Amino acid sequence: MRIPIVAVVGSGTESHRDRAEPLGRWLAGCGVHLLTGGGGGVMAEVSAAFAGVEERRGSVLGILPADQNDPTRSRPGYPNPWVEIPIRTHLPLSGDRGTEPMSRNHLIVLTADVVIALPGGAGTGTEVRLAARYGRPVIGYLKSRDQIPGLPEGGTGDR
Repeated sequence: MRIPIVAVVGSGTESHRDRAEPLGRWLAGCGVHLLTGGGGGVMAEVSAAFAGVEERRGSVLGILPADQNDPTRSRPGYPNPWVEIPIRTHLPLSGDRGTEPMSRNHLIVLTADVVIALPGGAGTGTEVRLAARYGRPVIGYLKSRDQIPGLPEGGTGDR
């Protein structure tokens, strides 16, 4: 039986622990795989919480960006220590260039059955826009819409 894959996207520098930690533990109890971009911030925080649940079915997957100067290597700082299955790519772009063809964001969104967006920057905004473009369900776990720049219109409002 196939295990669903849930991508969690958000800031690569700020952990937003108040949301990421309980979300990671909850997802681990749901019997899903966790997918992130494999870096720091929200990605590391949610991954650490997920990996810390001993009785879980799923694994922590990370789709990693390539180093700009050497596409055979992952960008420095990747993967974070909790990525159990690293998926290395030749794709270096991220941030505000996250919708361009050379960004791993396409792989993150297309691999996921659902995307959960925590507060983040331009890269998180591009992942949300890609999810909408590709028809993937996306849930914003935010205090307000301005926690992700360029968040597309839609949904049922702030939660």
